[in-house]
Amino acid sequence: MRLILGSSSPRRLELLAQIGIVPDAIRPADIDETPMRAEIPRVYVARMAREKLAAVPRDPSEVVLTADTTVALGRRILGKPENKAQAAEFLLALGGRRHTVITAIAVAHAEKVWQRVVTSAVKFKRLSDVELNGYLDSDDWQGKAGGYGIQGPAAAFVPWISGSYSAIVGLPLAETASLLAAAGYGKAAP
Repeated sequence: MRLILGSSSPRRLELLAQIGIVPDAIRPADIDETPMRAEIPRVYVARMAREKLAAVPRDPSEVVLTADTTVALGRRILGKPENKAQAAEFLLALGGRRHTVITAIAVAHAEKVWQRVVTSAVKFKRLSDVELNGYLDSDDWQGKAGGYGIQGPAAAFVPWISGSYSAIVGLPLAETASLLAAAGYGKAAP
């Protein structure tokens, strides 16, 4: 049974390796990730994971895994910032507050689909101008929901989390292993 990862995220690949899983192929989905008008974050990420799954070509014997992660400040979706100014806006909005990181995963095999949504809470410290500008200059914000990655330099800005660390990074490992096992993928547990 072949496992196809429908993501180009190096973080998801690294996370899978932590539980002994190496995909047989990587086929990133190319979809429009624009939230629908008034779409709430949890519904948005679940829809993104399903749409990515539908966009990944697969043969019936393959198991496909897709995921999507977003940062939510209340009902506001903070996706991947388009530029440094938007990253600064996101980071300033998060400063001194708790927010939610929501990751949806979807697995398909043959005609069946399994899906889970994992929600974690994160407290972000209020950033000084020096911290904000130093982080923005690092370019670590690029391609990351909310403008930060907890696994990089921004870890210094997060004094508290509640939930799944791996889900905050981009792939909830316990839930992923469970869904892969449900799909019959034999390497899903170490």
